[in-house]
Amino acid sequence: MLVKQQTLQKPVSVKGKGLHTGIEVELTLRPASNNHGYKFKRLDLEGQPVISAIADHVTDTSRGTTIEENGVKVSTIEHVLAALWGMGVDNALIEINGPEMPIMDGSAGPFVELVKEAGVIELDAVRKYFEVKERIVYADKARGVEIAIYPDDHFSIDVMIDYNSRTLGHQYAMLTGMDDFKTEIAPCRTFVFLHELELLLQHNLIKGGALDNAIVIVDRPAGQAELDRLAGLFNMPKIQVKPEGILNNLELHFSNEPARHKLLDLIGDFALIGKQIKGRIVATRPGHAANNQMARMLRQIIKKEMAKALIPKYDPNQPPALNIEQIKNTLPHRPPFLMVDKIVSLTETTVVGVKNVTMNEPFFVGHFPSQSVMPGVLIVEAMAQVGGLLVLGSVPDPENYLTFFLKIDKVKFRKMVVPGDTLVIRMELVGEIRRGIATMMAQAYVGETLTTEAELTAQIVKVKN
Repeated sequence: MLVKQQTLQKPVSVKGKGLHTGIEVELTLRPASNNHGYKFKRLDLEGQPVISAIADHVTDTSRGTTIEENGVKVSTIEHVLAALWGMGVDNALIEINGPEMPIMDGSAGPFVELVKEAGVIELDAVRKYFEVKERIVYADKARGVEIAIYPDDHFSIDVMIDYNSRTLGHQYAMLTGMDDFKTEIAPCRTFVFLHELELLLQHNLIKGGALDNAIVIVDRPAGQAELDRLAGLFNMPKIQVKPEGILNNLELHFSNEPARHKLLDLIGDFALIGKQIKGRIVATRPGHAANNQMARMLRQIIKKEMAKALIPKYDPNQPPALNIEQIKNTLPHRPPFLMVDKIVSLTETTVVGVKNVTMNEPFFVGHFPSQSVMPGVLIVEAMAQVGGLLVLGSVPDPENYLTFFLKIDKVKFRKMVVPGDTLVIRMELVGEIRRGIATMMAQAYVGETLTTEAELTAQIVKVKN
């Protein structure tokens, strides 16, 4: 069964302080359209720049996840993204009037409540999944970190942590499906060791931190005088160490809450992949840096799969969608400047054409005669003619129209085309044809090798009555 993409039903807002900056900010989650993904908008900056939430834009993972695009940053994004991903929201615009997300209670719980308040609705587009086909591993042996993903028909996570702490010990957490996210994972708060807390304070960080938005693990002996000093810094009444080795600032939701929070962080960081996942994740000592490295690996795999999926399948045994005579009835070009031999596939939005490159081409006489290479401009011309057949299909009498190309952009020549090659050209409309203007993405292949790509914009003009 095909699952549709989802977005929020209405905008919702919340206010709070950033964990490290201490700046009071307002965050608003807004609905977004098909295939929008997650984007952050900085309302406090000139022009209200937008940052796409993808793993490639991560610039810092030291105390949370920070993304940056065109010099604009937003930080501590993992909890709000975990809430969106965990609640099945595929598309959202996240507006913020500061440089950092509000920390709230240190979990994704408040953001889950925000999503529940907004409501979730289906969109028209089908949800995109990354289906794991073979084991994928990221490992940092020096740190004892490993994240492995295995093929499965649904999404699940197993997380194990061990920081050589007698207090924390070895912990394990699991999520067998996203249905349990909001109750079993989202409420789990971030944790910090006592020695880390002191270091962060010394470096003027956690300005927005409080003892009610983090589990403080006491991993070394601490006298009451030191605890009283910490209580004063955070404007808290007298604090003590509980028998389980944490400060009495809060009660644990689960005995393994730290491990569950690491699982939460992993979900938030994996939201930067851009697709939901079908696969089983097994993570040992995950953290933002390792999560991002794995997310980048997965994005590279996805890009390669998408590129491969675009490669048109050409079977010369199949009858063409348009033969050469039908092409001549539509296009005004004639040999030697007719650069399309046949159309093998034609829909409302895509077309695939074939150009057989032979040694008899007249341009080989004068173009590098001793090293026959098809001129790049003629490959683009072949693309234009194939694209012309696509856009002329939008009018009832194509023989009375011509296509004039207005712009050729983002052209890349990746491999030479030589005599004997069969050039298979795929053109796809980027959007609807408006006022006779069409923009198309073009790729030319020889076998499975991409030789040329470009973006072409054309205008349909009527030339006869």
